[in-house]
Amino acid sequence: MALLGDVLYPPADNRRTTLSLLNWWESRRGTFNLVVGATGVVTLVFTSLISLVPPGVPMFYDWRPIAAYAVLANVCYTFGWAIEATAQKVWGEKCPRFGPALFRQGLAFAVGLTLLPIVVVSVGWVARLAMFIFR
Repeated sequence: MALLGDVLYPPADNRRTTLSLLNWWESRRGTFNLVVGATGVVTLVFTSLISLVPPGVPMFYDWRPIAAYAVLANVCYTFGWAIEATAQKVWGEKCPRFGPALFRQGLAFAVGLTLLPIVVVSVGWVARLAMFIFR
């Protein structure tokens, strides 16, 4: 449980320079990629299993959309640093230390978005089942 607290509630950067904020965000990028990547593997496994349950439709996965999603997730992650650095430049010492909250919210959004295909495939399976039953 302490590990989860360390990941979700990291201490804020106290130096508040542009470079220190960049270092703060980049030191957490590996954790972000690991969590979102593991969630992606879970999604692939579950959607594959759901597609096997009758009346299933075989699913074929192409690596290109998966790679594009990973790149776009990292681009969006970079916006966290850019937003915090811009706010620090604009408001100076009055700027709140919102990096940890922004990291937490971005991670939660990315995990939710990565899990969304499970819901979509499940709803599709229920629709196919209903069509099969009520023909």
